[in-house]
Amino acid sequence: MEKVLEIVTLVNKVLNDFAWGPVMLVLLVGTGIFLTARTGCIQVRKFGYIMKNTVGSLFGARGKKDHGSNLSPFQAVTTALAGTVGTGNIAGVTGAIFTGGPGAVFWMWVSAFFGMCTKYSEITLAIKFRNTDPNGTHKGGPMYYIENGLGKNWKWLAVIFAVLGGLASFGIGNIAQSSEIASALNGLFGLDKLVGGVLLTVVVAIVVLGGVKRIGQVTSLLVPFMAVFYIAAGIVVIVLRATEIPAAFATIFSQAFSLQAVGGGIFGYTIMMAMKNGFARGVFSNEAGLGSAPIAHAASSTEEPCDQAIWGVFEVFIDTIIICTITALTIILSGVLEAGSTGVYGGNGAAAVAAFNAVLPGTIGGTVIQLSMLFFALSTILSWSYYGERCWGYISHDNKVFIMVYKVIFVLFCIAGATGSGQLMWDISDTLNGLMAIPNLVALLALSGVVAAETKKHFSVH
Repeated sequence: MEKVLEIVTLVNKVLNDFAWGPVMLVLLVGTGIFLTARTGCIQVRKFGYIMKNTVGSLFGARGKKDHGSNLSPFQAVTTALAGTVGTGNIAGVTGAIFTGGPGAVFWMWVSAFFGMCTKYSEITLAIKFRNTDPNGTHKGGPMYYIENGLGKNWKWLAVIFAVLGGLASFGIGNIAQSSEIASALNGLFGLDKLVGGVLLTVVVAIVVLGGVKRIGQVTSLLVPFMAVFYIAAGIVVIVLRATEIPAAFATIFSQAFSLQAVGGGIFGYTIMMAMKNGFARGVFSNEAGLGSAPIAHAASSTEEPCDQAIWGVFEVFIDTIIICTITALTIILSGVLEAGSTGVYGGNGAAAVAAFNAVLPGTIGGTVIQLSMLFFALSTILSWSYYGERCWGYISHDNKVFIMVYKVIFVLFCIAGATGSGQLMWDISDTLNGLMAIPNLVALLALSGVVAAETKKHFSVH
C-alpha cells in the first residue's frame, strides 16, 4: 500500500508542477490580460457602474423578488463566493507569503486585477450558452459554453472539463474542507473528529439534498456573515498596528521587484518566487480561469449575460483584493514572519492563528481563525456540491438517479474527510483544480470575440 501511495504522490507531483507551473500560470494571467484588452479594461473603465449594479442593487427590489426554480443574481454570486472564499484565503495566502515572501502579495493583486476580467468573461459565456430545461431551470458552465459555443466537435473537451470538475468536487470541494471543519470543531469545542464528521454530514445532507435553491438560500445568509466576521476581525488587527502599515506596504512592493540572489543562487530568485507564489495563490483563491464559478452564475435568473457577468468583477475584488489582503497584512504586521512561524497550506493556518494571537488579547485570535475556517470550509462544500452535480449531470445527460447517487456519495465523503489526514487529497485536489483550467482557457480564448461583442452591446446603452 505504501508503494502505491508513493507512486500516486510522485505522479501527482509531476502533474501538479505542470498545473501550477510557470507555463500554466503565464497562460492563466495571460488570458486575463488578453481579455482585459478585448473588453477595453472593463474592470477599471466601468468599476463604478459595476459596484452600483452589484452590491448597490441589493437594497432595491431586484434583490428581493422570487426567481422560481433559478437563483437570484445575489444567490448565484454568494454560491460562487462560497466556493472561492475558502480556507485558501487564510492558509493559502499565509503559505504564499512564507514561501514567496511579502512580495507575493503584490503579484496576487496583479493576478486578481486581470482575473476580474477573466471571471467576467466566464460568466458572460455561461449565461450566453447555458441550457434551459422544460421546467425553466438554467444549467450552464464551461462544459456548456464549450459545446454550445465552439460546436459539437468540441464536446470531448467539454467532457474532459466535466470529469475533472466532478472529481475535484470530492477533493477540493469536500474531503479537504471536511478535514478543516473537523479540526476547527475539535479546537473550538473538543469534539472528536468522527463526531464532527457525522454532524457535518447531517448538515450538508439537509442542504445539498434540498437542491440548488436551498444551497443558494443558505449561502446568501452564510457568505455575507462569514465575510463580514473575518474582515472585521482582520481590520481590528490592522488598526491596532496602524503605524506600521506604510512599512508593510513598502515591504510588499520592494520585495515584489527584488532582484536579490538568495544563498548564492540565481540572480533574481526572490522576484521569481514572489511571482510564482503570488500568481498561484491568487488564482487558487479567486478561481478566475478555473471554470468553477460560472456553473453557479449560470443558474441565475438573469437573462442579460453582462448583467450577471459584472458580479464576477465584484467577486474577485472582494475575495482577493479585500479578504486575501487582510490576511496578508495581519501576517506581515504581526511580526510572525520574522519570528519564523510556519503556515501550512491545507493545514489549520497555524501562522494566521499566531498572527491574530500576537495582536489580539488572549486566545481570541485563534478562535477567530478557527471560526473563519469553519465557515469558509462549510460554504465551499455547499457550493462545490452543486459544481459536482452539474458536471456529473452533464456527463449523465441529467439522469436523476445518477445525480442522486452522486449527492449521497458526496455527503458521505464528509466523514472520510473529517477522519482522514487529507494531505495527499489536498495535493491531488490542487492538481485537479489546476487542470480544469486548460479546457476552460481554450474556450475563453476561442470565444473572446463573443465576450467583446456582448460587452460592446451591453455598455452601448448603459
